[in-house]
Amino acid sequence: MKQHFTKRRHALEGVEAFLQVARQNNFRRAAAALGVTPSAVSQAVRALEARVGAALFVRTTRSVGMTEAGQRFFERAAPAYEELVAASDAARSLGQHPSGLLRLTVPRAVVPLLLEPAIASFCQRYPEVEVEIAASDELLDLAEGGFDAGIRLGQHLAPDMVAVRLSPPFRLAVVASPSYLATRKPLRSLTDLAAHSCLRFRRSAGQIAPWQFVDQGKGVDVQVKGQLIAHDYATILGAALEGVGLAQLPEPLAAAALKSGRLKALLPAYAPTAPGVFLYHPGRRQILPKLRAFIEHVRYDKRAARRSRETQLSVSAT
Repeated sequence: MKQHFTKRRHALEGVEAFLQVARQNNFRRAAAALGVTPSAVSQAVRALEARVGAALFVRTTRSVGMTEAGQRFFERAAPAYEELVAASDAARSLGQHPSGLLRLTVPRAVVPLLLEPAIASFCQRYPEVEVEIAASDELLDLAEGGFDAGIRLGQHLAPDMVAVRLSPPFRLAVVASPSYLATRKPLRSLTDLAAHSCLRFRRSAGQIAPWQFVDQGKGVDVQVKGQLIAHDYATILGAALEGVGLAQLPEPLAAAALKSGRLKALLPAYAPTAPGVFLYHPGRRQILPKLRAFIEHVRYDKRAARRSRETQLSVSAT
């Protein structure tokens, strides 16, 4: 086994020298092209011939020609070696500038919240990068799934991942449409939830998630009831807007509907705070320029959006 491994390990040694001699029909010209001495080229070719077990060149004092074995070796080795060079160049380009396929696993709720505003501008700025977004609420293994990075809520991150914050912490808000509230008893405390139809979220592992609250500084989980169970926040938001029931959602996801009055916020004193949304990846040593560019672009987009909001506020104040 060890001897077989040694042969495979040295399989490419001398091939470049052989190809140059075959193309130049001269050891000295081949050595000049490679930037080495003629004796180094001669030794490399002899070592290759010894491993192959056949003479590859016919040498005379005035010329060099390939044997039949050399011709057969050249016909197979030349295109294979060019493929290896091309493969090396392709891999090197991925390590030098943003290019290639960037694959991200992202919860469905995060796509409209964080990615849609940034993806278009990122694709325009980096035309050599293709972006693939796998929208799933399952916690997928990055390496097994072939993903460059993932985006998740902070509390769901594995401890061995490098995390990059994409959003500030946000509250989990209980919301409902005015049409639903018009036909129901007022909601003033956690005990009042029992009299309401609550929209529930089923996690990827199969459990129905309890609603989370803070009561007198302590975390409280409440098992609510209702007619509709969904696997993503987008469906729950849509159902809440249609008046199907109460919903507990990340506040940024419901922000537009709250601002327009299509939803009302309830039980604000009991609202817990989630750590925010994070991008995560296996480690700094494995990060390619395409992912580094995406991280910096998302960070820039957030800064630009924040500056725009601050400018609007200062203008309205004056």
